[in-house]
Amino acid sequence: MPSAEVPDLSTDEGRLAFNTILNERMPRKRAIAQGVLRNERGEILLCRLTYKKDLDLPGGIVDPGESPADCLAREVHEELGLSVVVGPLLAVNWLPPYRGWDDATLFLFDLGVIARADVDDRALLNREIAGVSWVPPRDVARHVAGYTAVMVAHVLAHPGAAAYLENSAPRERN
Repeated sequence: MPSAEVPDLSTDEGRLAFNTILNERMPRKRAIAQGVLRNERGEILLCRLTYKKDLDLPGGIVDPGESPADCLAREVHEELGLSVVVGPLLAVNWLPPYRGWDDATLFLFDLGVIARADVDDRALLNREIAGVSWVPPRDVARHVAGYTAVMVAHVLAHPGAAAYLENSAPRERN
């Protein structure tokens, strides 16, 4: 960039202008927030989305200026009519480009346990959620996209500290 285009970084106005330039030129990565919500039998809630073939975990795309945890609470409330407490972070999963989407970072949180009846009688946001299913953990892979199946299996097999994953697997060390 020619020096004439560089704002005066010694002023607040110049620093803000420089941030605007960076925001316009730097890559922006999509962020996704999802949650694992279980019922009293240990089954995991999966959503039948109107725009996907596979079932998926509850959640959605993080809005600009919104935290992943706030996004998850908002999405679950909007789509499922549930007020949830977003619990511990289970995994951060970098996802490579997939089915026409650019790469993304997925934040997976624990949503705790809720009574099955508290979900089954809820009115759903029909434009996005066609229905919900409670699935035993061993059967999740039969219903979700491959990357979700591997991520959920990893998180369930390695409870405790949050996992950092790339394409749903631990990062290879060189």
